[in-house]
Order: sequence, then C-alpha cells, then structure tokens
Amino acid sequence: MAERRSARTLLAAAVIVVTVAAAWLGGGAAALSGGHYGWASLLPPLAALGLVFVTREVVTSLVFGVLVGGVVIGRANVVEAFFMPALATRSFALIVLVYFWALGGLIGLWGRTGGARRFAAWAGERVVRGPRTAKLFTWALGLIIHQGGTISAVLTGTTTRPVLETNRVSHEEGSFLVDTTASPVASVLPFNVWPLYVAGLVAGTTPLLATEGEAVSFFFRSIPANFYAIIAVLTALAFAAEVLPWQGRRMAAARRRARETGALDRQGSRPLSSAELEGASVPDGYRPSMVDFVVPLGVLIAVAASGVIPALVAGDLGAIRVPIAEAFALAIAAAFLLALGRGMRLADAVDGLVDGIKGVTIGALVLGLAVTLGEVSRTTGAAPYLVESTAGGIPAALLPAGIFLLCAAISFSIGSSFSTFAVVFPIAVPLAWAVQPDPTYLALCFGGVVGGAVFGDHCSPISDSTILSALATGGDLMDHTLTQLPLATAGAALATALYLVAGVLVS
Repeated sequence: MAERRSARTLLAAAVIVVTVAAAWLGGGAAALSGGHYGWASLLPPLAALGLVFVTREVVTSLVFGVLVGGVVIGRANVVEAFFMPALATRSFALIVLVYFWALGGLIGLWGRTGGARRFAAWAGERVVRGPRTAKLFTWALGLIIHQGGTISAVLTGTTTRPVLETNRVSHEEGSFLVDTTASPVASVLPFNVWPLYVAGLVAGTTPLLATEGEAVSFFFRSIPANFYAIIAVLTALAFAAEVLPWQGRRMAAARRRARETGALDRQGSRPLSSAELEGASVPDGYRPSMVDFVVPLGVLIAVAASGVIPALVAGDLGAIRVPIAEAFALAIAAAFLLALGRGMRLADAVDGLVDGIKGVTIGALVLGLAVTLGEVSRTTGAAPYLVESTAGGIPAALLPAGIFLLCAAISFSIGSSFSTFAVVFPIAVPLAWAVQPDPTYLALCFGGVVGGAVFGDHCSPISDSTILSALATGGDLMDHTLTQLPLATAGAALATALYLVAGVLVS
C-alpha cells in the first residue's frame, strides 16, 4: 500500500511539472485568430483530468487546472481572470442557491423529520422487494424525470437514495443509475429545453433547417441516430435488472461489498455528502411520517413541471422553461413549515437545515470549481481548437464517427454537453450537408453530435451531472467516475462502430 501511494505521489508530481512546463512554453502569448492558444488550450482541462485520475483529489486537481489556465494566458492573478467571471455566472448562482443552500437544507430536513426513511419503508412494502427492484425503481423514475442532466440527477437521486440504501444498493450503483438516466434520457426523451437550445444553434445553417421550427423537428427525427444515449439507457436498464453480463471489476466489487457487508461506500472513500446527512436524527417526541417527504417532493416536482407541461400541451416548445430555483425554494419552505406544523421545535428544524447545508459543502465546492474550470476552457478556447484541428479532411463514410468522437473528447474535457453543442453544431451541420446533402446522412451526423456531447456530460469527473449524481446519492465522486467509466466507454465504443457501419451504408 505504501509503495502504491509513493508511486501515485511521484506520478502526480510528474504530471504537475510536465503540465506547467508545457503551459509555460505553449502559452503566455496572445490568443490566435481562431480564439484559442493552439495545443496549449487543451492543457487546463487535461491537467485537471490527469491529476484527478492519479490522485483522486478532486478539489486539488480542479484548482491545479485553473492555475495552469493562468500560465497559458499569461495571467498570474487567476482570481481576477477566472474565479470572478465564474462567480458572476448564472451557473454559479444556482450552485449557491439551489445545490448548496436548498438541496442541502432539504436533505437535512428530511433527515431530521425521518420522512425519507418512512418513504423508503413504504416503497419497500409496496414497490421494492430487494436490490434489483430498488434499482429498477430508480431507472424508471429517471425516465419520468427527464428534464435535463442536473435537474434529473438531483430529483432522482434525492428521491431514491433512501430506497437504495435501505436495500443495500451501493452508492456506486445508485449514482451510476441516476447519472445514466440524466443527460442520456434527456436527449432521447427531449420534451425539455434541449431541442430548442440546439435549434437556436443550427437554424439557417442548411436549407433543410431554415427555421427554428424545422430544426426542432429535426432534433426529434435524429433521435434514432443518437446511438450512445440509447445504448446508455438500455445498459442502465440491464444493469438495474441485473442481467448485464459485464459491469467492470470495480462495479462488481462495489455490488458484492454492499450485498455481503452492507457497506455502501468503499473503505477510505470520501463521499460528497458528509456525516451530517447520514441517517436520520429525529428529535425526541417527533413522529416521522411519509408526508414529510412526499409533500415537499411533490411541490418540487410540480413547480419544476409547471414550466414544461403547459408548453407541451400547447405544442409550443419555445415556451418551455424549468423554474428549478423556484421549485427548490418552495419545496424547502413546504418541508420547513410542515415540520413546524407537525410539532417540531423551531431550533430542531433550523438545526436540520444547517446540518444539511454543511453536509453538501464539499459537493458545492467541487461544482463551483468545475464551473470555474469551464470558464478557463472557454477563455483558452479548448473546444474551438479541437474543432479546428479535426473538422476538415474526413471522408464522408467516416465523418459521423469522427464527429461523435470529437464531441466525446470535447465534452469529456470540459464537462458540458451544452457548451459542446455551442461549439460543434454550427460547424458540423453545414459541414455534413456540404459533404453529402442528404437528410438521412445529416441526421446521422446530427445524432453523432448529440451522443458525443452526452458522453462527456455523462461520465467526466468535472461534469455537473456527474458531480450531482454522486452528491445526491451520497457517494464518492471518483468512485462513481471509475466504476461508471468502463460501462460508458464500452457504450461509446459500440456507438462508434455503429456510426462507422451506418456511415458506409448511407454515404
């Protein structure tokens, strides 16, 4: 063990020295005409990813990636260059208001009232009959809540966590199911903001997509070509049903550990939710009720759906919005007032809120640093550099697979599907149409962009949905990443093969 730790330390030191030297040599000058710093643009996300896989220290690795970004652009004051712009973004505001205060406070209140455990007991009596049905319940709920990566991860994770834990399902298994039914499901059941966002990027780029309405319709038409997301969702179903023939060594070990010993985390792991959120701490004299869980959760889902369902009924996808901040604010208010109304002392309710907020502090910190690293990647132009370097010169038969792999690389490096969409779609769609002006071929390339972008959003350790899946289910981020990555990579390999075959058939 000591030798392995020493080897990791030496490897980490090598990563740091080599990356800083490369950043110093390749950066420091003005950005090139393409809005990037050449190969040095890739160093910040690659530095963070390399260090996190070597050390499993997520916070340190993300900070290192930000510092490397400062070296690349020649600015030592990374607080002014990156942290301040990131703090001013809506993403960072949501982290503080929703995922830190509201999510943590809500989970803390559920622990104090015992409502989550009562819900788990009810599900165990009526719906769930052991680990397999607990996982199937999680998969089905992920399909129902399909509004996007972060929203689905939080809602599905917080709802199913007590059910999974009660039935000895490891946190690695739970976070995999929650993560795999987040962005992948949102892209194949896109009754959400995804089609409208993409339509704004591609409308007018080809005669076939002259208007946003035509672009939205084409998003739905391209769903069968979104091979990776379809494979991921079906893999999760087979995993939940426990009929998947292979799940990777780490995941199999996590499953055995939980079933045989009841240990939901690996020994030595560092869950993103701390001890304050483990189990219930119901005050003396307070009678736990499932109402304490169901009512706030109902408020949360109802308010979140209030901006989606009316637009779907009216057939106006442009009117879709997901008021996630308002939903959490009202849910936590409902949970707090309900607890007081059922006899809990004000001091105990406040203690529950505070414990919950303390419990997700590390998760909120990781999310904030991930947003900051995203600001670094935008500043250095990592995604535009990758596109500029690889977009040209690919034969028609190989272009769909090439686009998928390019988007997978970009999204894994920056941890965002929407940012990948913003960079690649305006280039990939007219390129595909110019190579072969055929709707079927364009749908194949279109699906490659969506699937490739979903891959990184699904499994990158710096993706917000990956982080939130581990946070909501109470798991260790790197344990979640390392157990999920073999399954995700296998799915990506199969998707690449399908794109190669389809590309040959339609070109």
